Amino acid sequence: MNYLEIEDIVRRALIEDIGSGDITTELTIPSESVSNGYIIAKEHGIVAGIDVASLVFGLTANSYYNVDEFLFTASATDGDVVEPGQTLALVEGSTRVILTAERVALNIMQRMSGIATRTAKFVEMVAHTKAKIIDTRKTTPGLRMLEKYSVRMGGGSNHRFGLYDAVLIKDNHIQACGGITQAITSAKTCAPHTVKIEVETDTVSQVEEALAAGADMILLDNMTPEMLRQAVDLCKGKALTEASGGITEETIISIAEAGVDLISIGALTHSARALDISLDIIG
Repeated sequence: MNYLEIEDIVRRALIEDIGSGDITTELTIPSESVSNGYIIAKEHGIVAGIDVASLVFGLTANSYYNVDEFLFTASATDGDVVEPGQTLALVEGSTRVILTAERVALNIMQRMSGIATRTAKFVEMVAHTKAKIIDTRKTTPGLRMLEKYSVRMGGGSNHRFGLYDAVLIKDNHIQACGGITQAITSAKTCAPHTVKIEVETDTVSQVEEALAAGADMILLDNMTPEMLRQAVDLCKGKALTEASGGITEETIISIAEAGVDLISIGALTHSARALDISLDIIG
């Protein structure tokens, strides 16, 4: 992860939550009060966001309360399988810091861990095949780096990070350009030699056209398992195949068993349920 970008994300989250000040904490908790807090998993899952949570508490201590002595001690590592009641981290120091940072830290950890947990389930379901589970650009605005990192912690892989790092010719590009061949030809003429070109297809005949035009990867959108098998046979040795489009736990096994190389799932990030994680102050 790019820690400069992560710090910016955390600072914006703290500014949003604290605003002009945590009035409840500052009116009820003496400045000299110190406590221990335990971050605890409340359900089975894959944890992610430990280091980000540490940064939340560190910035709150140093940049908001100007507290030098504050400790965050992790007892789990991103990517670990965790169980209900398991302590993930101990925070020690200013009670005000703990209470003010708590919600932002938990929001981030719960979101990231939920994505990692959902990804791990899909990865496990297709482990008997060659298919890799990958994410999409369907991420929360401003949180893409954290969410794509969480996919990796769940055993998945990342698709492109944005519009800038790969060519993916989709249906609307094809429509606006005048066809698959025209779009691929134009892209190949202008793209650097290091950039791969992927094109979205809906039918087997479109796959044939994309291959003839020189596509490096073929996105197979909303195809049936039978269509996928046909497309995979056509693409062997010529292009990587990526299945996509409304993939669920009920359909993923048949899709993976069709022989595709990649399966992209927007639901990894846009529909993941937050993992239940809490913070309890002791003393």
